[in-house]
Amino acid sequence: MDGNKSDILVIGAGLAGLACARELAATGASVIVLDKGRGPGGRMAARRVDIAGETVSFDHGAQYFTARDPAFIAAVESWAAAGVAARWPAAGVDAWVGVPGMNAPIRELARSLDVRWGVRAERLVRGDAGWHVETDAGVFTAPRVMVAVPAEQAAVLLADAAPDLSALAASVTSAPCWAVMAGFAAPLGGPDIFRSETAPVSWAARNSAKPGRAAPEAWVIHASAQRSRELVDHPKEAVATLLLADFFSAIGIAPASPTHLDAHRWLYALPQAVRGEGARYDAGLGLGIAGDWLHSPRVEGAFLSGRALAALAPQAAIGAGQ
Repeated sequence: MDGNKSDILVIGAGLAGLACARELAATGASVIVLDKGRGPGGRMAARRVDIAGETVSFDHGAQYFTARDPAFIAAVESWAAAGVAARWPAAGVDAWVGVPGMNAPIRELARSLDVRWGVRAERLVRGDAGWHVETDAGVFTAPRVMVAVPAEQAAVLLADAAPDLSALAASVTSAPCWAVMAGFAAPLGGPDIFRSETAPVSWAARNSAKPGRAAPEAWVIHASAQRSRELVDHPKEAVATLLLADFFSAIGIAPASPTHLDAHRWLYALPQAVRGEGARYDAGLGLGIAGDWLHSPRVEGAFLSGRALAALAPQAAIGAGQ
């Protein structure tokens, strides 16, 4: 069997892509998942750093999630039973987090799948036997391809292969978000969580106060959409310093010197979702799209979109990837 051939290719190993891949793999089809990242995460990413000899995990993407749909409730309960999710009452009675990092449920979903990390899909070409996905690690082929990446990336990737799907993705705009990860030698004052709809900092959380996390003191700070746009092209070192000052001003405590300071720019953090779509599949092309931007801009929305795409896509002939 060619290691780059499968019945179905899924591009994107975030929650939407993995939820889709799990459902399709359960039908008996061979599924390969491609992701440009070095490991599980997407918007549920967690970054591990060493601070004063201790490994600290920062949840610099999604901070928590809620479960309302029965299918997602069942998935979350299974994650909790596996020890990779726990409730976080400080964020709300229905708030959950991954344990020991937000990417733990993603890692759990990926565990039983053939995920190729560090592989960037660059071009889709239709051939006699199906799709050829050109990547920076070679060519992958499959009769069916499911694309589960942010709308702006999907629009570019699908521009030649599926203009209609590309146009749908291009109709979505996303607000950016700068995230700052700050570590401190001693606990800061104030509550574990700060929220604001008007301040330059829209969210800040004592990451070390979440279930399954340990000291030292670690904070994640998210800039508002407006502040993120103002700083979108600034160097991350400058952004980290500016947003840390915004944070201290917002929570009203004296500034403290961090033992660790870094920033990450999420260009496509908050999509204006195409509500009601859920997912889209073109049976004639054997090509589908999924993502929170097709359902609702929440962790649950990504999961449900991925499952919706799997339900729309007919099962490829078993053995097509042999």
